Amino acid sequence: MDKKDFRIIFMGTPDFAVESLRKLIEKNFNVVAVVTNPDKPAGRGQKIKESAVKKMAKKNNLPVIQPESLKSEQFKEKLESYKPHLQIVVAFKILPPKIFTLPEYGTFNLHASLLPKYRGAAPINHAILNGEKETGVTTFLLDKKVDTGKIIDQKKVPVDEKDDAGTLHDKLMHKGAELVVETAEAILNNKYKLTNQKDLINKNEVIKKAPKIYKENCRINWYKKGKEVYNFIRGLSPYPAAWTIISDKIKDIQIKIFKGRFEKKTHNYYPGMILSDNQSYIKIAVMDGFLNIDELQAEGKKRMKADEFLRGFREIEKFWCKSDNN
Repeated sequence: MDKKDFRIIFMGTPDFAVESLRKLIEKNFNVVAVVTNPDKPAGRGQKIKESAVKKMAKKNNLPVIQPESLKSEQFKEKLESYKPHLQIVVAFKILPPKIFTLPEYGTFNLHASLLPKYRGAAPINHAILNGEKETGVTTFLLDKKVDTGKIIDQKKVPVDEKDDAGTLHDKLMHKGAELVVETAEAILNNKYKLTNQKDLINKNEVIKKAPKIYKENCRINWYKKGKEVYNFIRGLSPYPAAWTIISDKIKDIQIKIFKGRFEKKTHNYYPGMILSDNQSYIKIAVMDGFLNIDELQAEGKKRMKADEFLRGFREIEKFWCKSDNN
C-alpha cells in the first residue's frame, strides 16, 4: 500500500504527543483525523484552553475529534467514517476494546519506558526516582490490560545524573517521535515482529511500576540518604514538585524544591536542619551529607534561585524542615 493511501488516526493531548504528530506529518503520512481531549477552562481567568495536540492539528488543517466519552457509539461511528488502517496513541486516555480494535492494523501506543518496566501513568518520574541510568521508549499494540500489549519496537535513552523529569521528558519526546514514525513505516511495509512482554521478564523478577503521583506523596523525607533525596527532587521536577515544610515554631511555610546538588559529607546535624549564609547558599542536612538547594519556591511566590530567595528571606537558618511527625 502506498503511504498516501495508508489512513492514520492520531490520538494524544499534551506537548509530549505533539512531536510525534509533527513527525508523522513531516514524513508525509496520511493523518486523516486527530483525537484529543475536549477544551477546558484553565488558569485564573478560567479561559477555555485547547490541547497542544489540537493546536498542532489546526495548524496543519487536520480534522479534530474531541469526544466527551470514548465509549459512545457516536465516537465509534465518527472514527469508522474515516476508514482508518491504523490508530496511533501518544499520551492519551485508556481506549475501550471496541475502539482500539477498529482499524485493520490495530492501534499502537507509545510508552515512555522500556516495557515491561514502568507500566503506568508516570514512567518518566519513576525512572529518575529509582535512580535509573537508562530508560527508553516502546511502541506496542494495545490490549485489554493497560501497557501489557505485544511490543513492536524500542529505543534506549541514557539518563544523565543531572536529568530531571523535565529534561528526560524532552529527550523521550524526541526519541519517541522517531520511534512512532519508524513503527508506522514498519507496519505499512509489514516489516516488524511482535514480542510478548512476558518473554522479557526473568523468573522471579519483580517489575517496577509507575503509578500516578499525587501531591501528598511528594513530601521530602530528610531522614533518607542524600542520593535518594536528590533523586526524589529531580524525579518530581518541574511537576508535581517535591516539597517540604519549614518551621520556626511560630509559622510553617511550604516550600517546593526544583533543583539541588547532593554533597556527601559526615556531620553532626539533624536531618532537616537548614544551613545558610543568608546571601548565597541554602543547605539542608540529610543522613550522609547535605542537599545544596539551587531553585525553590515558597507558597504563593514565584520560582527562584537560592540567592534570589534569600534576598527576601534573610533568617532562613532559624527554620528547619519538619518531618511528618513533628
